[in-house]
Amino acid sequence: MKLFLRLANLSLLLLFPIAWFAPLMRAGLLPIFGLSEISIVSGLQSLWDSDVALALLVTFLAIFAPYVKVIGVALIQFGLLRRKVLPVLEFLGKLAMGDVFLIALYIVIAKGAGHVTVYTGWGLYLFTGCILVSLAISYLTRKRS
Repeated sequence: MKLFLRLANLSLLLLFPIAWFAPLMRAGLLPIFGLSEISIVSGLQSLWDSDVALALLVTFLAIFAPYVKVIGVALIQFGLLRRKVLPVLEFLGKLAMGDVFLIALYIVIAKGAGHVTVYTGWGLYLFTGCILVSLAISYLTRKRS
């Protein structure tokens, strides 16, 4: 079980960057005008041009929080970091779920806007899955101590 948790956690180091570039949604004014694919990275690029404060928040929630958490849990699993840090890392994982909420909220608002068409992409499910797996790994790592 210990080896499985380590491998699952380390696999997130590869899966998170894929999720950042994967399409979260396809959106457009009307389907006949074509739909643009939006990823976390492309969304962040747009945010940096329009709202720096929100861009900083989303960058922290979507990129830094989950990645630092995975690295921290790996260090704990390999005995290079004390287990006392685990509650802080678990909190970082919960913050990352805030980003999933923001994305879902954006989709709901955009769909309610009328002539806007929005479809969820596979990247939203990958990103959400990575965060949920990360939360489960930290929970199981805590239980194994």
